[in-house]
Amino acid sequence: MTTLLSSTREDPPDAASRKVLTFGLGGEIDGVDILRVREIRGWSPVTRLPNSPSHVLGALNLRGSIVPIVDLRVCLGLERAEFTPVTVIIVLSVTMPGGRGEYWLVVDNVADVIDIGAAELRSAPALIVDTELDFIEGLATVSDHMIVLLDVDALIGQDWVSIEPAALLGAA
Repeated sequence: MTTLLSSTREDPPDAASRKVLTFGLGGEIDGVDILRVREIRGWSPVTRLPNSPSHVLGALNLRGSIVPIVDLRVCLGLERAEFTPVTVIIVLSVTMPGGRGEYWLVVDNVADVIDIGAAELRSAPALIVDTELDFIEGLATVSDHMIVLLDVDALIGQDWVSIEPAALLGAA
């Protein structure tokens, strides 16, 4: 895996800091709260689902559970990319109105786990704040890289992303 950036913090993280898994997506660096990450896996072929939305690549069986695979590039309006040996699937625990579930996001590569202090986290600029971008929790600058911190509950809860894992049981 390619490391895009590293945390250079020498002192221990303060109580207000949080650990974030960062990953590459279309030349940018995004991140999610590490406590939401259940697993990181290499890319493997999926079972395609008929009539599924364009961002749903299909489903995989994870220890008996059928889990949807979502192409985060397509969700965020980026061009599809060819999957390479560094393409990974991040298994996330997500809270939705129907309860907790696991969703898998395909990203270009995993970068690093970093500490982001409360002082480093900024709100998204007013120009991009709107209801369709509520999944942006904030922006942080770490080692001269801008990181977009994603709120996975809001991201998966968007109408254009949402697909219930239970609905896949009959389709696979």
